[in-house]
Amino acid sequence: MDHDVVVGQKMTERYLLNELDPEVRDEFEEHFFDCPVCALDVRVGAMFVEQSKLVLAEKSIEATTPHPAPVKPGWSAWLRPAFAVPVMALLLAVIGYQNLVTYPRLVRTMNSPKVYPIALVNVGTWGSSERVIPIRAGEGFALLVRIPPEGGYSYYKADLNNPKGKVEWTVTIPATSGQDQWSVQVPGADREAGRYTLAVHGVTAAGESKDVGRASFELQIQK
Repeated sequence: MDHDVVVGQKMTERYLLNELDPEVRDEFEEHFFDCPVCALDVRVGAMFVEQSKLVLAEKSIEATTPHPAPVKPGWSAWLRPAFAVPVMALLLAVIGYQNLVTYPRLVRTMNSPKVYPIALVNVGTWGSSERVIPIRAGEGFALLVRIPPEGGYSYYKADLNNPKGKVEWTVTIPATSGQDQWSVQVPGADREAGRYTLAVHGVTAAGESKDVGRASFELQIQK
């Protein structure tokens, strides 16, 4: 698939919204595995969607939770020295920290974006050929995890098993209705090369856990 076609037809956005036909979706997945630009777009877009859902969920909970009306002091209270001096000092400290630390760090990050290796793994009934993820020692990587859209779960728990079969890392994935794919960022660690397995369990509201499926991939450590 040509990169100009991907950009022109906005396939990244349509992919994240599940608007691509199955054949086109498969072709696009093959493309972004070999295209660092599209891989970054997919990873950032998927993370944005996940974070947006979390923020909206938190706002929904706050909106339905009654809060006692706070007692508001008069606006003149802020003019008193006991309040004004500490507040001004805090504001100056925040502004200084942003100018000297935060903004330069953001500029450096934007000028040197880092693209982690990414791979699609299918859990359960889909099945797929085993993916190979090349990383440097200590580097993290990203997984696009497909889970069969079964109902009745409050969330999923995914365990990353190393080549020796031991659970090395665990992550909780929200069970969003109508969604079958999630972006998972695996943090960097001192890992060995070999075959890793992602075991996914569905957890109900009552706390019951059911094995949903597994997916494996080969991790290659580059020197």
